[in-house]
Amino acid sequence: MSSFQTLSVTTRQPGVAQVTMNRPAVFNAFDEAMIAELDAAFASLEADASVRVIVLAGEGKHFSAGADLQWMQRASAASLEWNLADARKFAGMLARIEACPKPTIARVQGAALGGGVGLAAACDIAVAADNASFAVSEAKFGILPSVIGPYVTNAVGKRHARRLALTATRIGAAEALAMGLVQQVTPLDGLDAAVDATVKELLVCGPQAQAEIKQLFAQLAVGPITPDVRELTAQTISRVRGTPEAKEGFAAFLGKRPANWIPQ
Repeated sequence: MSSFQTLSVTTRQPGVAQVTMNRPAVFNAFDEAMIAELDAAFASLEADASVRVIVLAGEGKHFSAGADLQWMQRASAASLEWNLADARKFAGMLARIEACPKPTIARVQGAALGGGVGLAAACDIAVAADNASFAVSEAKFGILPSVIGPYVTNAVGKRHARRLALTATRIGAAEALAMGLVQQVTPLDGLDAAVDATVKELLVCGPQAQAEIKQLFAQLAVGPITPDVRELTAQTISRVRGTPEAKEGFAAFLGKRPANWIPQ
């Protein structure tokens, strides 16, 4: 973890890791190096049994300005094969964050632009400072938000996502909250307290249950609840009810004591 050049990975509190994008001079814009390091950091934290929650943050005044323009300029001059391999790495990194079995929180201040919006949308929860602003800005450069598109659409719905992508308009924190891009807005000086309050709520819940929630919800589409979906949900809960974590959770509740996964 100490070998990262574009990130810092720290322990925010016991059981909580913070991955901080650390290129403040370019507003934490990411390139091939940061994409690879984000992927590696989340892979390592996913495998670390001591980590329960992961916070994704940006150093300095801004969360992330999205793609580094020098990287995009290199891409525009490269071959189709290079661009495809490069885009697959970006897509893989976002997928790793989204599919992480541990709860993830985006801590957003200042600007979140282009891929920065994608990073926030790939996390389970986004908490924003009231000075945060968001723009799906790719169309201004003659490209499109292709890789981040599924995450933005899942976060805000197709109509909002289409408007954000087509207009590249910048929205403030209040509008982002209203459309579901973030779940909480707080004054900048209260951002860490708000993140920590969400962390506290997460740590009360069973870690295996949270992993099961993420796995199940990833398979649920908005729309008709088909027989296959009903069967999936029945199979899942019947299996999970018999796990040691579930037995501990019920025993702790009936015994009026904290469950053994709750930090003391």
